[in-house]
Amino acid sequence: MGYHPRAMTEDQAGTLPSTEAPAADGGSPVPDASAPGNAPPASARTMAAATATHGAGAHGATTPGARWALLLGALGVVFGDIGTSPLYAIKECFSPESPHHIAPTPANILGILSLVFWSLLMVVTVKYLTFVLRADNQGSGGIMALLALVPTRKGPGTGPLVLLVLLGASLLYGEGVITPAISVLSAMEGLEVAYEPLKHVVVPLTVIILLALFLVQKRGTGGIGNVFGSVTLVWFVTIAALGARWVLTHPSVLSAVDPRHAVTFFLEHRSHGFLLLGAVVLCITGCEALYADMGHFGRGPIRRVWFVIVWPALLLNYFGQGAYLLQHPEGATNPFYGLVPSWALYPTVAIATGATIVASQALISGAFSLTQQAVQLGYFPRVTIVHTSKDTEGQIYIPEINRALLVACILLVFTFRTSTSLAAAYGIAVTATMTITTTVYFVVVTKRWGWPLWKALPPVAVFLAIDLSFFSANAAKFFQGGWFPVAMALVIFTIMTTWKSGRRILAESFKEGILPLELFLEDVERTKPHRVRGTAVFMASNPNGTPPVLLHHFKHNQVLHQQVVLLSIANERVPEIPPEQRVTVEHKGHGFYRVCARYGFMQTPHVPSLLAACKEQGLSIELQRTSYYLGRETLLPTGRSKMWKWRKDLFAFISRNARPATAYFGLPPGRVVELGMQIDL
Repeated sequence: MGYHPRAMTEDQAGTLPSTEAPAADGGSPVPDASAPGNAPPASARTMAAATATHGAGAHGATTPGARWALLLGALGVVFGDIGTSPLYAIKECFSPESPHHIAPTPANILGILSLVFWSLLMVVTVKYLTFVLRADNQGSGGIMALLALVPTRKGPGTGPLVLLVLLGASLLYGEGVITPAISVLSAMEGLEVAYEPLKHVVVPLTVIILLALFLVQKRGTGGIGNVFGSVTLVWFVTIAALGARWVLTHPSVLSAVDPRHAVTFFLEHRSHGFLLLGAVVLCITGCEALYADMGHFGRGPIRRVWFVIVWPALLLNYFGQGAYLLQHPEGATNPFYGLVPSWALYPTVAIATGATIVASQALISGAFSLTQQAVQLGYFPRVTIVHTSKDTEGQIYIPEINRALLVACILLVFTFRTSTSLAAAYGIAVTATMTITTTVYFVVVTKRWGWPLWKALPPVAVFLAIDLSFFSANAAKFFQGGWFPVAMALVIFTIMTTWKSGRRILAESFKEGILPLELFLEDVERTKPHRVRGTAVFMASNPNGTPPVLLHHFKHNQVLHQQVVLLSIANERVPEIPPEQRVTVEHKGHGFYRVCARYGFMQTPHVPSLLAACKEQGLSIELQRTSYYLGRETLLPTGRSKMWKWRKDLFAFISRNARPATAYFGLPPGRVVELGMQIDL
């Protein structure tokens, strides 16, 4: 029998089902989104609950203390972003510094408040809490977990939907950069309200706070998570009390719940009124967190916290700002801090800063979680994933992403300098993701749940009308700053799709060279090669074939270890796989074992621990006598593939700079053997 080993890729180093493409340089594989059993990356921007002290499954708490802790955790993690919106939402509608502001007349104030009330009602309460939260992937939510519910089939039919969600995921990174910058900046602007000369220290203080926030990420979020809920609870009580004081002074402001005020506002202002939706949308930023964090807190706690604490507090504050403007229209520059008595300005700034740090932390942690899931499902190159907690698997830290977010946030602050300027950049990412969520939700309810069109179309049409209106209004702010999240999203989208395409091309180039394992074992039986002590682990993406790196090793060394383990790691369409269901071992004879391990898209493989777990199924491995064989290839952009040359160059560059498979899979460096060749793309 002849062996024709080719350059080694993910077939040797980390692995997935045979329909998936191998990664260059031994990286984790990318699934073919159109193939059955493969899923797009899960969960979107605010998977911050993954870093909260309440891990997955926490919503099963039964004791009163545990339930209270769960509710408090949901308050801090889920609603941190939307809870800080009162700092700038009303301000952007009336401040003279805002590009599309309007005069704070009684009619305009009631019109804006009516739009705020109905936006919170229709988008958060009706769309997300009533409809979208019903769609969960084994209890987990988020735009990409939602896409995993879409029935898939071979062929290009699901391709556009996958690309649409990848674009939405890319936009979420832009939001993850803007949220910390605008939140902390808007809190610091309270200093200039308290004392005008402090205006010059707002930007430096914002940068210092952001720098400190990003630098402490490497310590883990467990300690910060312990105070998430407490800080946010103080914040909601504070904004509710500030707003209630003014609402009691001008109770007529409550008439804004009448939708006729919103209709009259649009009839009077027409196109200008439509553009103001770009400012009104700021009141619902963070609503995707309701869905994304469902798996960590459950529908019930999220809904209860919203109805009992968050929604009443937000409405009281928004209506309080409206009441304040009715009496003090000259205070439109910063109506939130206008609510605050002079003696309480500095304490309120401190509380607001704490709340914005919580909101920022949630977005940073969400970026870490989103990146982990994208890596696991093959849409992003390997990065350094540090687990910062021994008790909660979701608490992770990714230094590469942390550094990138830090640099981007500081550049944003120095470039835009005010929350009003940053607000122009905010909204496009939020509204685009909302629109994509609605679209995918429609596919799920019709294709998976089997809803007839007469049942599915009415609510989805209403949601799309709202989402597209908000998106169109924000698109008008493109040249005022909206270009930033779009540009950032295009860069990340290009990286994701290039990585996926390049690995698919590699998969096709190696598919023909896969040798059935049975033929190889027959040759081993016939030739009876010399066997050396210990165990050799060959990582393979194809659970049925012979890893090319094994063929390469056997061809050149002419020996085999006493135990040979062919390890395949499959990424599943679910968030987590329980340890007892993760590993299966199959004895193939002649000292060969096929080990298949399954991981969810929120989990990171650790090969030594995985091998130790094989003992329960009859495979005993002495880790100190185990060698790991991986493939490594050098990519050359001179092949005949249809990928454009600039994308070949980009793919090769990303492959060279991806984190080594040795570190990503937790392999001991001194026991790893890498074999490889050059490959023409």
